[in-house]
Amino acid sequence: MKEKIEWMAACFSGFIGVMAGAFGAHGLQGTVSEALFHAWETAVRYQMWHTLAIMLVLVWRQQHAFTAQRAAVRLWMAGTVMFSGSLYALTLGAPSWLGPVTPVGGTLLMAGWLTLAWGIFRHQRC
Repeated sequence: MKEKIEWMAACFSGFIGVMAGAFGAHGLQGTVSEALFHAWETAVRYQMWHTLAIMLVLVWRQQHAFTAQRAAVRLWMAGTVMFSGSLYALTLGAPSWLGPVTPVGGTLLMAGWLTLAWGIFRHQRC
């Protein structure tokens, strides 16, 4: 059941990423500052790359499961929500106190990559 929820979350993340990219290209460009538009594009790019990474790890886990894979997926999911979500919100006018959430999300994304690397190093058969 957990795997099904992870797949559904990854699909939803991909959907939101495509929708945010389209909204940015067709609804935001020219209406927000260049810096905010760049932040939006960065959020979309990070969300889409990490959505793909999550899906690849979910497929890989079906053949060679080890604990670090699940931890990396969870870190990437939380990191994507915090990193991309806060950039989307800030671009759309959210209060500036939300700004410190962005680097926390980025740190979770990086932690996911390090967790996966550590798991690969420790795992006997990858």
